[in-house]
Amino acid sequence: MPTLLITGANRGIGFELTKRYLADGWDVIACCRDPKAATALAALKGNITLEALEVTDDAAIDTLAAKYRDRPIDLLLNNAGIYGNRDGAKTISAFDSFRQVLAVNTVAPMKMALAFLPSLQKAKAAKIATISSRMGSISEGPGGSYVYRTSKAAVNAAMHNLAMDIKGDGITVIVLHPGWVQTDMGGPSAAIDVATSGAGLKKVIDGVTIKDTGGFFNYDGGTIPW
Repeated sequence: MPTLLITGANRGIGFELTKRYLADGWDVIACCRDPKAATALAALKGNITLEALEVTDDAAIDTLAAKYRDRPIDLLLNNAGIYGNRDGAKTISAFDSFRQVLAVNTVAPMKMALAFLPSLQKAKAAKIATISSRMGSISEGPGGSYVYRTSKAAVNAAMHNLAMDIKGDGITVIVLHPGWVQTDMGGPSAAIDVATSGAGLKKVIDGVTIKDTGGFFNYDGGTIPW
C-alpha cells in the first residue's frame, strides 16, 4: 500500500487527513510534537505509526528521514503550521515570534521536502503537498496579518521553485488553501468544518499529476492566483 508522511497529524486538518488516508488503506506515518499526548491519534484504526517531531528541529528531521530512507514515501504532506500575532505593519513588535512563524510555516516544509527527497524518489509518481493559505496570495492580499501572510507567501514561492527543480524526478509539488476552517486557528465562526476541508483537500491531492506541479489550489479544486 502507498505511504503518507504527515506533520501536525494530531489535530484539526492534519487529524482529518490522517483519518481519511487510513480509511483508504494507506500506511500513515503521523508526526506530531508529543505522541504520548495524542490519544485520539493513537486510537485510530489502520496501519499508523506515530513519530515525535518538532518541525523546527533540523537534526530531528534528519534523524527521521534516515530512519525511513529505504522506504518509498508516496505523499509528504506538510501540514504543521502556526498563525503568530495578528499585528499590522505599524504594530509589529514581537520579531522573535515573526521568526518562529517563518521557521514553522516556511523553513520547515522545505527542510522536510529535501530531507525526505530520497524516499520520495523511490516511490512512483510521488507528491509533496503543503497546506498553505490564500492569505499568502500577494495579488489578493488586502494588508494586515503580516506575519502569517508573509510566511505563507514565502512557502508558496519555495514550493513553486522546488516543483520546477524536481519535476524531472516525476514528483508533483503543490500548495493548498484549506478554506477558512473551524479549527483552533480558524475559530468556531469559520466558513466550513474540518470534514469538508479534509474531503476537498484529499480529492485535490489524489487527483493532481505532474502536469499540475507548482500549482496553488483551493480545497474545492479551483486555482488561486499567486
